[in-house]
Amino acid sequence: MAKDVVIRTEGLGKKYIISHQAERDRYTALRDVIWRTVRGWGRSAWDMVSGRPLIAGDETEEFWALRDVSFEIQRGEVVGIIGGNGAGKSTLLKILSRITEPSEGRVTIQGRVASLLEVGTGFHPELTGRENIYLNGAILGMARAEIRRKFEEIVAFAGIETFLDTPVKRYSSGMYMRLAFAVAAHLEPEILVVDEVLAVGDAEFQKKCLGKMQGVAELGRTVLFVSHNMAALQSLCSRSILLRGGAVIFDGSTGDAVSRHLKVGEPSDRSSLQQVEGRRGRGTFRFVAARVGPASPSETSIITGKSLKFELEIVGPKDSALAPSSISIVILNRHGEILFICDTDASMSSLPLIRGGRSLCTCTIKEVPLSGSEYMYSLFLGRAGEIEDFIDVAGRFQLADSPFFGTSRNCAPGWEGKGVLVPHIWELTSLVCSGDK
Repeated sequence: MAKDVVIRTEGLGKKYIISHQAERDRYTALRDVIWRTVRGWGRSAWDMVSGRPLIAGDETEEFWALRDVSFEIQRGEVVGIIGGNGAGKSTLLKILSRITEPSEGRVTIQGRVASLLEVGTGFHPELTGRENIYLNGAILGMARAEIRRKFEEIVAFAGIETFLDTPVKRYSSGMYMRLAFAVAAHLEPEILVVDEVLAVGDAEFQKKCLGKMQGVAELGRTVLFVSHNMAALQSLCSRSILLRGGAVIFDGSTGDAVSRHLKVGEPSDRSSLQQVEGRRGRGTFRFVAARVGPASPSETSIITGKSLKFELEIVGPKDSALAPSSISIVILNRHGEILFICDTDASMSSLPLIRGGRSLCTCTIKEVPLSGSEYMYSLFLGRAGEIEDFIDVAGRFQLADSPFFGTSRNCAPGWEGKGVLVPHIWELTSLVCSGDK
């Protein structure tokens, strides 16, 4: 390994064996149950003799979470790991953190690794915050005197002084994460690995974490950062590795990686609608193309709270002059549920289409009120009370998460992409106790 290379992977792969239960008939005879049981014993015995893993199920298949992953990371680099769900990001970090072993390939690491892969990693729930600080330090191979020297700084950064001697099982997820990050970042690891756990912190603490990671890098240490927050990745990482289907498809500047991940600027974000099946309407006027992307040319991706622009190309017949029109864009989540509609009639926008030529119509949403997820859109074109063209699913687009409320969380976990974000204010106006008259 070169002197300044601290992480090198060569042909890295991770394979899992997945079992599938065969679909059962509604009626099963006793002889069928006995036969399946005996057959299962026989298969398990053969697997044991042949050295294969023992997997319960009628059918098994191989699933490669990572395949042929190779890259090098230099000392002091801050590298982002980008990819959709199931791309292999967490599996890669677990291998680099020595939590799991690869199925093939080789990993070479120089230096002590501190990883924060999920809330409470390495913490014992029955121990207090104070005790867990010393436990984590010992896991990282640090001497007690070294931990004691950093102790006050860790506690101050986490902001949990009041609960320092409380068992961490009573901590909220935010308190858990604050202490875990403070320990991982302050105990001077040569390599800091951080997964999406920062999403549970508030905006102020997230800003502190990003600043701390920048400070760690300035001291010559290496940071690997996984996040679905494209804005945070672009502000922190100059380089990113894009994973898709367990393979590295891009390794370069973060801006280019984000653009490739969100497919912005590629031909696929401009959908041809000429051959779409299942459309409805008279067809005198028709959508022939659609494009969705950021409204500002300085933005490389569609981001929560930022501007979004649709460009719709429409053709009409040659035998008439201008024709008034009604155009709608229906935004749906990935489950097909309608979230909101942009409509020319509702906004009192008059858009006469040009007969005998192509019309280019644009619709700009100044602040996209959606959390990071994949979305679909339908297109409607009407004239004189008649449907000219209606396409149920005209295209899809990916939205990158960014703080909408000034905090690090736009919605509760599991609710991403399921609703519209609405600015709001909570206040406690009065407190009535049960004993008051």
